[in-house]
Amino acid sequence: MNIKTFKFTPRVAMAVVVANMIGTGVFTSLGFQLLDIQSGFVILMLWTVGGVMAVCGALVYAELGAMFPRSGGEYNFLSEIYHPSAGFVSGWVSATIGFAAPTALAAITFGKYLGSVFPVLSPTWLACVLVVVLTTVHATSRKNSADLQGVFTVVKIALIFGFCILSWFLIDVPQNVNFLPSSGDTALMGSAAFAVSLIYVNYAYTGWNAATYLSGELDEPQKNLPRILVLSTAAVTIMYVMLNFTFMYVAPIEDMVGKVEVGYVAAQHVFGEIGAAIMGVLLSLLLISTVSAMVLAGPRVLQVIGEDFPVFKKMGQTNAHGVPAIAIWIQALLTLTFILTASFESILVFAGFTLGVNTIFTVAGIFVLRWTRADFPRPFKAWGFPVTPLVFLALSGWTLTYTLIHKPAEGLSGMAIIGAGFVFYWATKFFGRKFDG
Repeated sequence: MNIKTFKFTPRVAMAVVVANMIGTGVFTSLGFQLLDIQSGFVILMLWTVGGVMAVCGALVYAELGAMFPRSGGEYNFLSEIYHPSAGFVSGWVSATIGFAAPTALAAITFGKYLGSVFPVLSPTWLACVLVVVLTTVHATSRKNSADLQGVFTVVKIALIFGFCILSWFLIDVPQNVNFLPSSGDTALMGSAAFAVSLIYVNYAYTGWNAATYLSGELDEPQKNLPRILVLSTAAVTIMYVMLNFTFMYVAPIEDMVGKVEVGYVAAQHVFGEIGAAIMGVLLSLLLISTVSAMVLAGPRVLQVIGEDFPVFKKMGQTNAHGVPAIAIWIQALLTLTFILTASFESILVFAGFTLGVNTIFTVAGIFVLRWTRADFPRPFKAWGFPVTPLVFLALSGWTLTYTLIHKPAEGLSGMAIIGAGFVFYWATKFFGRKFDG
């Protein structure tokens, strides 16, 4: 086989989706949700609703990906649906907020967990070394990327199931948490607290669309992409609900309220201090696959921008193995900049809102295409249309509205990033004409 024609298999693509999704969010956000919601049933419903949203979104992306099987994710879709400027802005958001920032978040969390076990090691430098090592591997060949991603994702899934099962059997006295619906739960699920908490949950589910960034390098994308997206997202939903059930089953709610390291707290109650240290190492291993998946998928956005805009043509170049090595290293530099110059909180603050706007316009695009390109070939049609996209749009719109009301600074900052992208697009077009001349 020609090494340049090596394609990512569905198994590898599913590994990328799962690894992208299971990152910092599920291991850090429960403590903040418990500030306003202390019902076990409502917390589990929170993660279930987030999963339903992700599956509905994945069905729409599956249709779009089968129609337009080119790498780039939303950049590709929005350029086709609306205008190249919309695609460019989406690429701008994906390259900065969508991938470089979350990669930095995951790498920083890796460094903090490993550094808590080995205090002599600097969390910041651990994060930087991880990014550089993974970038070096992914910038070589697709086969190396596939092998690395497959191994670490299998390790991640095994550790999650192992932690949950051991916790259930080893805990002496389970916590007195009601996981069945009770009086007041219905009202709580319609409250502002639920909507705001859903913002963090949606951030944890970010990555369900990761396979669409690799469409052009995927084996038979029109056939395989739909089941990759749907099955991966459904599997992660099950694991998220299972993990949050386990955290609340083994650890007192008051010990987790407002805490970032809920996994560490839960491990303390099950395994003691030594077990908590082991949990720190295991969580750091889990995050290696997350960073790896983002290093693999994100640069494909920069690659297609480089293919479409002469000013950035260097980013579109590939090596002898067909890998966009320059784009991969550019994203690595962006990630390292975030790690070295910003705090965990400042990176996270408006990412959820900005990415939410990105996906809302993409999912809404299915209605535009069903009207404007009714005769366009559709190898896959979103199941449950129009209900599934409407469910996604309604729930996403609800959470973004509450973001603007309750966290206006974050919401407005996200809008400013998007506005800057449009300005940058027209400047690029202007200088691109000069560049061509």
